[in-house]
Amino acid sequence: MTRDRGEIVARKRGEPEVETGCCATVLGAPLAEPAAEELARRFAALADPVRLRLLSLIASAGEVCSCDLLEPLGKAQPTVSHHTKALAEAGLIVGEKRGRWVWWRVVPGALDELRATLEPSAASPL
Repeated sequence: MTRDRGEIVARKRGEPEVETGCCATVLGAPLAEPAAEELARRFAALADPVRLRLLSLIASAGEVCSCDLLEPLGKAQPTVSHHTKALAEAGLIVGEKRGRWVWWRVVPGALDELRATLEPSAASPL
Protein backbone atom coordinates (compact mmCIF):
# COMPACT_ATOMS: atom_id res chain seq x y z
CA MET A 1 0.00 0.00 0.00
CA THR A 2 1.46 3.36 -1.03
CA ARG A 3 0.55 6.73 0.48
CA ASP A 4 1.57 10.35 -0.05
CA ARG A 5 4.50 12.31 1.45
CA GLY A 6 5.78 11.33 4.84
CA GLU A 7 3.55 8.34 5.26
CA ILE A 8 4.36 4.68 5.69
CA VAL A 9 4.62 2.21 2.83
CA ALA A 10 3.84 -1.41 3.69
CA ARG A 11 6.38 -3.73 2.12
CA LYS A 12 6.40 -7.49 1.58
CA ARG A 13 4.86 -9.51 4.38
CA GLY A 14 7.21 -9.77 7.32
CA GLU A 15 9.32 -6.74 6.34
CA PRO A 16 9.16 -3.55 8.41
CA GLU A 17 7.07 -0.67 7.19
CA VAL A 18 9.19 2.00 5.53
CA GLU A 19 8.66 5.74 5.84
CA THR A 20 8.89 7.78 2.66
CA GLY A 21 8.65 11.42 1.67
CA CYS A 22 9.94 14.70 3.04
CA CYS A 23 8.42 14.31 6.48
CA ALA A 24 9.58 10.79 7.26
CA THR A 25 11.08 10.46 10.71
CA VAL A 26 14.46 8.78 11.01
CA LEU A 27 13.59 7.40 14.44
CA GLY A 28 10.03 6.25 13.67
CA ALA A 29 10.61 3.57 11.03
CA PRO A 30 13.24 2.59 8.49
CA LEU A 31 13.51 5.15 5.71
CA ALA A 32 12.82 4.30 2.09
CA GLU A 33 15.75 4.98 -0.21
CA PRO A 34 14.24 8.10 -1.86
CA ALA A 35 13.47 9.66 1.53
CA ALA A 36 16.97 8.85 2.79
CA GLU A 37 18.53 10.40 -0.32
CA GLU A 38 16.49 13.60 0.05
CA LEU A 39 17.32 13.93 3.74
CA ALA A 40 21.01 13.25 3.09
CA ARG A 41 21.05 15.97 0.41
CA ARG A 42 19.53 18.49 2.80
CA PHE A 43 21.74 17.59 5.74
CA ALA A 44 24.84 17.57 3.49
CA ALA A 45 24.08 21.17 2.55
CA LEU A 46 24.18 22.00 6.26
CA ALA A 47 27.42 20.07 6.86
CA ASP A 48 29.55 23.09 6.00
CA PRO A 49 30.33 25.86 8.51
CA VAL A 50 29.98 28.63 5.92
CA ARG A 51 26.56 27.34 4.88
CA LEU A 52 25.42 27.07 8.48
CA ARG A 53 26.46 30.68 9.05
CA LEU A 54 24.73 31.73 5.82
CA LEU A 55 21.52 30.02 6.85
CA SER A 56 21.75 31.61 10.28
CA LEU A 57 22.29 35.09 8.82
CA ILE A 58 19.41 34.70 6.40
CA ALA A 59 17.04 33.25 9.01
CA SER A 60 17.81 35.97 11.56
CA ALA A 61 17.25 38.74 9.00
CA GLY A 62 14.13 37.22 7.49
CA GLU A 63 15.33 38.33 4.07
CA VAL A 64 18.80 39.48 3.10
CA CYS A 65 20.60 40.71 0.00
CA SER A 66 23.61 38.71 -1.19
CA CYS A 67 25.58 41.95 -1.00
CA ASP A 68 24.99 42.03 2.76
CA LEU A 69 26.37 38.52 3.27
CA LEU A 70 29.91 39.20 2.05
CA GLU A 71 31.25 41.17 5.01
CA PRO A 72 29.82 39.08 7.89
CA LEU A 73 31.17 35.91 6.28
CA GLY A 74 34.47 37.42 5.21
CA LYS A 75 34.09 35.67 1.85
CA ALA A 76 34.17 36.89 -1.74
CA GLN A 77 30.99 37.12 -3.83
CA PRO A 78 31.73 33.95 -5.87
CA THR A 79 32.15 31.93 -2.66
CA VAL A 80 28.92 33.28 -1.16
CA SER A 81 27.17 32.56 -4.45
CA HIS A 82 28.45 28.98 -4.46
CA HIS A 83 27.19 28.34 -0.94
CA THR A 84 23.81 30.04 -1.40
CA LYS A 85 23.33 27.93 -4.53
CA ALA A 86 23.99 24.76 -2.51
CA LEU A 87 21.46 25.80 0.15
CA ALA A 88 18.91 26.69 -2.53
CA GLU A 89 19.38 23.39 -4.36
CA ALA A 90 18.76 21.60 -1.05
CA GLY A 91 15.46 23.46 -0.75
CA LEU A 92 16.47 25.37 2.37
CA ILE A 93 16.53 28.93 0.97
CA VAL A 94 14.96 30.67 -1.98
CA GLY A 95 16.25 33.70 -3.84
CA GLU A 96 14.66 36.51 -5.79
CA LYS A 97 16.75 38.55 -8.21
CA ARG A 98 16.27 42.28 -7.77
CA GLY A 99 18.45 44.31 -10.05
CA ARG A 100 22.05 43.17 -9.69
CA TRP A 101 21.63 41.17 -6.47
CA VAL A 102 19.66 38.20 -5.19
CA TRP A 103 17.61 38.54 -2.02
CA TRP A 104 17.47 35.33 0.04
CA ARG A 105 14.99 33.99 2.58
CA VAL A 106 14.51 30.64 4.30
CA VAL A 107 11.91 28.40 2.69
CA PRO A 108 8.92 28.37 5.06
CA GLY A 109 8.73 25.05 6.88
CA ALA A 110 12.00 23.65 5.50
CA LEU A 111 13.82 23.75 8.83
CA ASP A 112 10.77 22.47 10.69
CA GLU A 113 10.66 19.48 8.32
CA LEU A 114 14.32 18.69 8.99
CA ARG A 115 13.80 19.06 12.74
CA ALA A 116 10.79 16.72 12.58
CA THR A 117 12.83 14.00 10.86
CA LEU A 118 15.00 13.73 13.97
CA GLU A 119 12.11 13.47 16.41
CA PRO A 120 10.71 10.11 17.44
CA SER A 121 7.27 9.39 16.03
CA ALA A 122 4.33 8.75 18.34
CA ALA A 123 4.65 5.01 17.63
CA SER A 124 8.39 4.93 18.37
CA PRO A 125 9.47 3.51 21.74
CA LEU A 126 12.18 6.21 22.07
